[in-house]
Amino acid sequence: MASARWLILFLFAYSLLAQAAAPTLDQLYPIALQRGMTNTVTAAGKFDPWPVQVWADAPGINFRAETNNGKFTVQISSDALPGPHLVRLYNKQGVSDPRFFIVSTEANIPEQEPNDEFAKPQKLDHLPAWINGRLDKSGDVDSFSFQADAGRTLIASVRCFVLMSPVDAVLRIVDTNGVQLAFNHDGTTLDPFLVWTPKKSGTYVIQIFGFAHPPGSDVKFTGGNACVYRLHLTCEPYLRYTLPLGAQRGTNTNLKMFGWNFGSESNRTIDFDPTKFASDLYRVTLHTPGIEGEVQLPLGDAPETTEQEPNNSPAEAHELHPPASITGLIDQPGDVDYFKFSARKGDKFVFRVHSAAFGFPLDAILKIEDTTGKVVAKNDDASGPDPLLDWTAPEKGTFFASVGNVLHRGGPEYLYHLQVLNPAPDWKATVASGSFNIEPGKTNDIKLNLKRLYGFNSKLNVTGQDLPDGITLQQTVAPVSKKESSAKDNPEISLKLAAAPDAKTFSGPIKFMFKEADSGITRPVLLELAATSVNNGVPTGFNKLLMDT
Repeated sequence: MASARWLILFLFAYSLLAQAAAPTLDQLYPIALQRGMTNTVTAAGKFDPWPVQVWADAPGINFRAETNNGKFTVQISSDALPGPHLVRLYNKQGVSDPRFFIVSTEANIPEQEPNDEFAKPQKLDHLPAWINGRLDKSGDVDSFSFQADAGRTLIASVRCFVLMSPVDAVLRIVDTNGVQLAFNHDGTTLDPFLVWTPKKSGTYVIQIFGFAHPPGSDVKFTGGNACVYRLHLTCEPYLRYTLPLGAQRGTNTNLKMFGWNFGSESNRTIDFDPTKFASDLYRVTLHTPGIEGEVQLPLGDAPETTEQEPNNSPAEAHELHPPASITGLIDQPGDVDYFKFSARKGDKFVFRVHSAAFGFPLDAILKIEDTTGKVVAKNDDASGPDPLLDWTAPEKGTFFASVGNVLHRGGPEYLYHLQVLNPAPDWKATVASGSFNIEPGKTNDIKLNLKRLYGFNSKLNVTGQDLPDGITLQQTVAPVSKKESSAKDNPEISLKLAAAPDAKTFSGPIKFMFKEADSGITRPVLLELAATSVNNGVPTGFNKLLMDT
């Protein structure tokens, strides 16, 4: 999943050494290790001098540098937290950017070269299988053979792009004669997701290869030390989505599961209890015991409802009362779903559609119309592939929200989840850099972006947590905006960290926290790992990661 962690920054007070440099980390390989296991892991990057030290974001992930440059012995404790983690390398000169390392509950199969040819693949003895692999040279193709039964669906998925690997990966299945039977290039991200049901039992070969991301002027299969991946193959029951697509906070929800290899209808319903999740969490990852796959489940304060046809015009629009959460379906080509609501002048709304992010083929477009049919607001793609619209009613009256498909297509897979919210004043703080260097007796300005949302104008106090001895935060109050939230009213602000002349050398994590003076609500400053224009590992940025912040 793409989950959030508190901002982890590294702060340094040091004396410069002329010939040494901070380490850079491109990738770790293998990128996953099972709990309770020990293995050798190779770091791709630059490490001068060697050895370097390693920081991980959770206990139980222990790296020990070996004699050879870039080699570590990694030991994972049996009680380490499973899932994606952040790892950094550091020395006296600085710290690397964070990269992923995955703690798994399943055994991991190492990819073994040579396996470039479909006629000479690496044999998989059983499914399900998790494979740690790397396209380690230009033109590399990795091939794996497996046994499949007629009529039982194979689900093959790759994590590559979401791991910050500079690869746009491709999956294909061929028979033992090399005839292509199935192919997939992109799933919900640039990583492929392939579903295939064989017509007869036998031996088949799945191949993974890829193109450079971002693409270059030449078209060829890419490879290199940073091109790591995890390939998952299974023929077990697999969860694709649930209905409804979301759940209400604090209310038990009966979810019907849809996917592959379930067999009878009797085992497709689960009771979901959202009361164990934090009140400010707006999305959770749903895992079901005994079933593979996972879904992202939106959480909201409104009851979950289901769109009912006919609602294909303003005259047939179903009335909604924000806040509202609706599971809908563009059930045929040209279908547009309309919803009617009332507003007073100045009322603020947030309209959020989730569809492509869930892997559905719908290219959704969201529109707001008045009673004359005039479109007063619309959105196609926001920061991702789905619509997101902040809208303020220009006058009192009745309005219509509609969801359609830019490509005018429809069918049973064109599902969407619409949330209509009345946003409260709020704020969000992010930091531009993930590490800071400070020399004794000097200062460093920490650049933050503080967004005051929906008229939020309360006083915010700033604190630094886990600061080492001799390091102080000189500014403790964030400036107050006097206008409505907009780009120009949310300028970059600076916090000044100062190091005492006798500050000791320190390498480690710190946190910045904003606290609202009136309510006492406290939130951390976030480091956004995913980006749409910033170089976070590749020039155009990875816009979707296992952990986005």
